[in-house]
Amino acid sequence: MLCIVATLGCIGTENDNSTPVTDTNDSTPNSTGTDAESEAEARTLTVLHAGSLVIPFAELEEAFEASHPGVDVICEAAGSAKTIKKVTELSKEADIVASADYSLIPSMMYPKYADWYAQFARNRIVLAYTNESRYADEINADNWYEILRRDDVKFGFSNPNDDPCGYRSQMVIQLAEAHYGDNSIYNDLIAANSAMEMVYGANGTYVMQMPESESISPSHKLMVRSMEMELIAGLDAGEIDYYVIYQSVAQQHGQLFVELPQEIDLSSVAYAETYRTVQVVQANGNVVTGKPVVYGITVPKNAPDPELGLEFVKLVISSTGQQIFSDLGQPPITPAAGGGEVPEGLGLTTATTV
Repeated sequence: MLCIVATLGCIGTENDNSTPVTDTNDSTPNSTGTDAESEAEARTLTVLHAGSLVIPFAELEEAFEASHPGVDVICEAAGSAKTIKKVTELSKEADIVASADYSLIPSMMYPKYADWYAQFARNRIVLAYTNESRYADEINADNWYEILRRDDVKFGFSNPNDDPCGYRSQMVIQLAEAHYGDNSIYNDLIAANSAMEMVYGANGTYVMQMPESESISPSHKLMVRSMEMELIAGLDAGEIDYYVIYQSVAQQHGQLFVELPQEIDLSSVAYAETYRTVQVVQANGNVVTGKPVVYGITVPKNAPDPELGLEFVKLVISSTGQQIFSDLGQPPITPAAGGGEVPEGLGLTTATTV
């Protein structure tokens, strides 16, 4: 009976006299054709971003792939300056570049590699630590620099030549001198433990000079790494007691942190004039002036898939993206703002440059 049913299932339905259909290549599902179609539809989105965006961009990657079947998002993190140099100096093609300092996009990518940017999030500088850090039970917003001065305390920050958090660390420590009325904080914490130094510039500006990265020469007390995320391992291993980092990164990794005064933490537009009193001269001669922490994103001119890149930017600045940043301790800019030749359809307000 089963044999009869199986045989009937192979008979055509146009008329009763149809002969059984033989098993040919044309009558079987074309798996090869389906695979070819899938390969044709598959697209890759390459995203280069700042190290402090690792966790939020992992969530954005998941959300983007869920709403764009067939798209594989590949994220690659590094210090922001180093990230941009991958495009401008190493000829790496990317669909997205996201920087922890929006101003690096016009200063390093205009006009050849980009002509617009979107500001999408803010942050603040804190001093992170764990319960195992020396003097963890003593440190606070009033004495943190005194704790770091102690001979048995080790601390770190990222390389000012590669990463905005690195040069922002320099700015925060220098700004601390005026705020706390102590003119030797920078010298005691930075100059005495490396080849980095501060000189007085014109109009009351403090200028920090950065040597070539291989010549920074940190002492045993100081850890300097290319990307701020690399310092987390040092903190977890007890190689350092404290490191200068963005608040969002400290929160995302469950670390304790000292909230610094707004006058020095680079978080507030209200203190923009104060922040401008410090500058960092990187080893390549680029001058960075202190300003509030604002993240930027763009689609490079040589992006392999610029349309898909714009779709990703739309997700970053959407309510979904803003919620991701908010949940991870990184205040979104609502609505997002833009500068330069912003593409139509992004709905950006005019960016405020600070």
